[in-house]
Amino acid sequence: EASTVDNSGDEAKFREDLLRIARTTLSSKLVTYEKDHFATLAVDAVMRLRGSNNLDHIQVLKKAGGHMKDSYLEEGFLLDKKIGVGQPKRIENAKILLANTSMDTDKIKIYGSRVRVDSLNKVAEIEEAEKARMRQKCEKIIAHGCNVFINRQLIYNLPESIFTERGVMGIEHADFDGIERLAAVTGGEVVSTFDRPDLVTMGECDVIEEVMIGEDKVIRLGGCKSGEACSIVLRGASSHVLDEAERSLHDALCILTATVKDPRTIYGGGCTEVLMAQAIDRQVESTPGKKALAMASFARALRQLPAIVADNGGYDSAELVTQLRAAHASGKSSYGLDMYNGIIGDMHELGVAEAFKSKLCVLMSASEAAEMILRVDEIIKC
Repeated sequence: EASTVDNSGDEAKFREDLLRIARTTLSSKLVTYEKDHFATLAVDAVMRLRGSNNLDHIQVLKKAGGHMKDSYLEEGFLLDKKIGVGQPKRIENAKILLANTSMDTDKIKIYGSRVRVDSLNKVAEIEEAEKARMRQKCEKIIAHGCNVFINRQLIYNLPESIFTERGVMGIEHADFDGIERLAAVTGGEVVSTFDRPDLVTMGECDVIEEVMIGEDKVIRLGGCKSGEACSIVLRGASSHVLDEAERSLHDALCILTATVKDPRTIYGGGCTEVLMAQAIDRQVESTPGKKALAMASFARALRQLPAIVADNGGYDSAELVTQLRAAHASGKSSYGLDMYNGIIGDMHELGVAEAFKSKLCVLMSASEAAEMILRVDEIIKC
């Protein structure tokens, strides 16, 4: 903990710390060649959360085409859906009613039952009765005073035409994740019945409009009530590239939100592990008994981590780790492995940083796993 750095009091320095952590996280991913761009996107998105750390407010939208460097942050919420036919394409000061209800009962659906009629007029009466029920339901929805209706399920032709006549924008088939995320960012709640408008909290945003991304149309919600919502639009050559880029970006977002909770940072590149091993070695000299052997083994295990990093980079791990130990012994406590050049270097100058909370979790998990293995008396191979 003595080697941690906390710049949360200075917004500019803290942002630089977050950028360093994001770049370090993305260095081993597919997006490593555009890591500066993606690190900026991730930091900007997390800083918009203002400490709430609710990643549901950050939507990642994948659109094939273009280059990865064409990815950008949209200050608003993007919904990859279509607006109903003939309905307004832009609404300002939107009052949004979010629903999870069936809007397809204008079709006759009587499963497992047989209806006998003596004329086609009776069939028409049944259909008309269904349509009357749907009209009544639509009137209840419009009575809430909303000008945008977003439903998790489908909206069939009859209710769509009713919404069009009344100037209400209808958006259908916003799946479960989408409707829950919309409720979070617009401040509304998802409803299934419409008898009590006074008990319903509607979502709000400054503008809803249809915009183009590449060759596709999406719906943009700007000025959401939460003020924290944003969308990261990922561009790439294929769906496989986009999937990998999304996973890489998600890792960066998770580590950044953890850093915002606990703003302490440490140097990476094996620097922290060698520092910890040094501290343990100093304690070993004054520790009597078998405990000293266990402590020495733990310090040796810590030094294995930079050795593994060097091996993965194709460098001589024995040479680099011994140089790193000598550098720390001479007082260069911020030195670590420079994997681009295969030498040791100053992690502060190179901008290699990690979150203290993440490193602590890794260390605790590894030691607990080692303890569990030691408790096993015998391994039975089947």
